[in-house]
Amino acid sequence: MESSCGAVDLDDCVVDAANESSEEESTGEREEDEPTDVPAQHTQTVSAQRPDSLSVAAAAVGAEPQGLWTSQGDAEVKLRMGESGMAAEAPLTIHQMFTSAVERFGGFTALSWKDGEQMKTMNYEEYYQTCRTAAKSFLKLGLQRYHGVGILGFNSVEWFISDIGAILAGGFAVGIYTTNSPEACQYVAENCKANIIVVENHKQLQKILQVEDKLPHLKAIIQYKDALKEKRPNLYSWAEFMELGRDEPDAPLDAIIASQKPNQCCTLIYTSGTTGQPKGVMLSHDNLTWTALSTSRHVHLTEATQAQEAVVSYLPLSHIAAQMVDIWVCMKVGGVTHFAQPDALKGSLVNTLKEVRPTAFMGVPRVWEKMQEKMKSVGAKSSTVRRKVAAWAKDVGLQTNLTKMNHYHIAKKLVFKKVRKALGLERCNKCFTGAAPITKDTLEFFLSLNIPLYELFGMSESSGPHTISVPEAFKLTSCGKEIPGCKTKLLNPDEEGNGEICLWGRHVFMGYLNMPDKTEEALDAEGWLRSGDLGKHDHNGFLFITGRIKELIITDAVKEHVPLISNAMLIGDKRKFLSMLLTIKCQVNSESGAPEDELTPEVVELCRKLGSTATRVSEICGGRDRAVHGAIQDGINRVNDKATSNAQRIQKWIVLDKDFSIVGGELGEFN
Repeated sequence: MESSCGAVDLDDCVVDAANESSEEESTGEREEDEPTDVPAQHTQTVSAQRPDSLSVAAAAVGAEPQGLWTSQGDAEVKLRMGESGMAAEAPLTIHQMFTSAVERFGGFTALSWKDGEQMKTMNYEEYYQTCRTAAKSFLKLGLQRYHGVGILGFNSVEWFISDIGAILAGGFAVGIYTTNSPEACQYVAENCKANIIVVENHKQLQKILQVEDKLPHLKAIIQYKDALKEKRPNLYSWAEFMELGRDEPDAPLDAIIASQKPNQCCTLIYTSGTTGQPKGVMLSHDNLTWTALSTSRHVHLTEATQAQEAVVSYLPLSHIAAQMVDIWVCMKVGGVTHFAQPDALKGSLVNTLKEVRPTAFMGVPRVWEKMQEKMKSVGAKSSTVRRKVAAWAKDVGLQTNLTKMNHYHIAKKLVFKKVRKALGLERCNKCFTGAAPITKDTLEFFLSLNIPLYELFGMSESSGPHTISVPEAFKLTSCGKEIPGCKTKLLNPDEEGNGEICLWGRHVFMGYLNMPDKTEEALDAEGWLRSGDLGKHDHNGFLFITGRIKELIITDAVKEHVPLISNAMLIGDKRKFLSMLLTIKCQVNSESGAPEDELTPEVVELCRKLGSTATRVSEICGGRDRAVHGAIQDGINRVNDKATSNAQRIQKWIVLDKDFSIVGGELGEFN
């Protein structure tokens, strides 16, 4: 397929990705000793050495007394300390890491955002003092130790301040999915015993007001955007909230901060609840501060005193991925976080990228796919000459990056610079993808434009990253190597080396809040975290994800063989054979995020090549279009040819009349 970008005008290459997100991310390998920023005040914790084997010992039932994990919010755990290298770094609390950042980067811009058309900023010293004020306000409103502060809204300065303020005040920072129903919000708030909930606007406020009488621990609600439409007891605007703590004495807050230990919980990340009730992943101070240190070292981030890193915050902060990158890693190196607009995933992200020109950028696969689709559709409309030049340059780029061929500099000058500039990525030499599988086609597409996408692997339970590809350790379709100080074991590998990926390191979570049984399912007797993912290592130690324990046939294989497929849902549990529900890539309503009937330009072009005149989903679904139906069957046949048994073959499939979406209720937000 001839596709191009770069020689064409890419100013309208808008990323109109629907508000989708997925599981979590990870990092790589570079052991290096470096002085710790601040001496830890409270580290009288017994260290736990990494076990030499993954054997499930008889200690499984009584494992909790070992102290590596807990299900109690007010408990402490043993840190998985090592004897040398990154694993031996002195533990820090969030407050210690923050004050270290203030000492080193106090005058540097920490946060940047748009208020209307005006750009506003806050430096590290102001950031820290504002978080302290918020912490005092939380205490005045009655925040109790080890109780939650729920945060329900799009990424913003207030989100960060609420998160850190809650931690400094001794509570739990708890992000709540913006797409949650009132009942789902109620479950999270009740589970973490939320004393306070911070909401973005009137729409999110209404969800909490609907379930307010079912939240016995709730003492106050704060709305940080737009004017309050009504006056209610214990409902505060952001300005009113901040005023509460402005003149409060420092001593009570300082006493709480001084009592905090690195091995205590400070943040809860709730899983999506796609199987059973959502689980509250308890992350300690050390989980966050140590992972930020190891990650920043592994991906070679520079400290602000040398050259300041810049990132764009747009992925949902209810996920650890966004929190780790936007809040903690940035703080560790004194980077600046720029906040995108709330409609970032509906079209405005590319404008923010061009304004900010980030040095590092994290995109879930759907974001990269949307960029790819848009560039292809723009390229298809360009003149024949420009299309051929761009196609030539693109081919040279892929071959150069894979085999270092000639003519690279000509292509770079002609095309690659323009592509990067059009995407706002001209300063960005660290483009990451994670949270879900990405197709080889998308990886190769961006590699051909001299934009290698570095894959990550990890999960909420590993504080985000576990492995990350980096320029000096990069293989296409691999998730790279462990971040320093972490280890991987493959449990029960088959003859090809595929086994369940198990994780060890100081990034491994404390446990699930109030769920001892689920906690013991996730951790084996020796404290290794079981991911549920299948993977294998090559002879150089690169990790490749090959499937899920409970889903040996990867639906993404179908999407790779049939590029017009948007989502594929496999049905087989307790069934005689496997069936699959398929949806076609379509346009998305920019306001609601709901799928529409019109096909994307890329799919229309694919249909033409198949001999179909379809322009709408309704012309394809239910087997209405023979050409498309035949192409899908051919793709599924190719997937079935690789199956190891009849039980793993897709026997029946159907194309649905609309795509899955969060607003439609078919998709959740995965962790």
